[in-house]
Amino acid sequence: MAEITAAAIKDLREKTGAGMMDCKKALIENAGDPEASIDWLRKKGLAAAAKKSGRVAAEGLVAIAVGAGKAVVIELNSETDFVAKNEKFQELAKNIANVALNTTSELEVLKETKDPATGLTIATEIANLVGVIGENMQLRRSAEIKGDVIVPYIHNAIGTNLGKVGVLVAMQTAGNKDKAAEFGRQVAMHIAAIKPESLDVTDLDPALVARERDILTDQARTSGKPEAVIEKMIDGRIRKFYSEVVLLEQAFVMDGKTAVKDALKEAEKQIGGETKITGYIRFTLGEGVEKAEEDFAAEVAKVASGS
Repeated sequence: MAEITAAAIKDLREKTGAGMMDCKKALIENAGDPEASIDWLRKKGLAAAAKKSGRVAAEGLVAIAVGAGKAVVIELNSETDFVAKNEKFQELAKNIANVALNTTSELEVLKETKDPATGLTIATEIANLVGVIGENMQLRRSAEIKGDVIVPYIHNAIGTNLGKVGVLVAMQTAGNKDKAAEFGRQVAMHIAAIKPESLDVTDLDPALVARERDILTDQARTSGKPEAVIEKMIDGRIRKFYSEVVLLEQAFVMDGKTAVKDALKEAEKQIGGETKITGYIRFTLGEGVEKAEEDFAAEVAKVASGS
């Protein structure tokens, strides 16, 4: 039996990112051959990926890639926040965003798209890293936006175009694009903080408006006022609702009082031409994912029992 040295284990761990004990076992199983051990770990990793796929992945990273007239944002999830600090995970997130930028942001198609750098599909690259790191990972969503000027913004960034909240703002301008981008960054920061539901009133989900109107109507009728008065009350409250959820109607976070649409008009003076916000995308890590809660003591007991 070949001698398995600490240096060999350390070297294998650095190459694969796998756990120390897994590296030692791989070397033992493969008579100390490092290349065979790498293959062994990958094979075990792919087998383990299927077992891990049922575990909730709500942590991870949002990554952005920006090109000429187009940008994409993706969300790559892991089970723990610790993994988001792993360089291999960060590189994978950035790589997926770049592949999406140059091919497609359609999620299921993207997963089966080959990465030119490795010749592997995105799905395979994720599965390989699951085997190395030992956590479930999911490419949860991806989206793209096009525009004359596109401004990216990452909140809680841990690297360039990597973080917990990603925003893309698309603009069209007849003026200076750099000046438009400066204003667009402020808008992106506003979107990250205030979470608008839509760009303008016409884009707002009719079901959301109908639900709000029903609630306001029931509230107004408790006043006992005539129907004509109640209708005016509701119309006023709906306008207030728009100012709370529609981007262009919201009070701009930069001063807390000017509507975004009015701030845009004012910014046109510096930009030097008519400018429009044509769209935006906001991804917040893990939003909408139901996280499993587990008693810490129970989790420790589970690990101790080997389950």
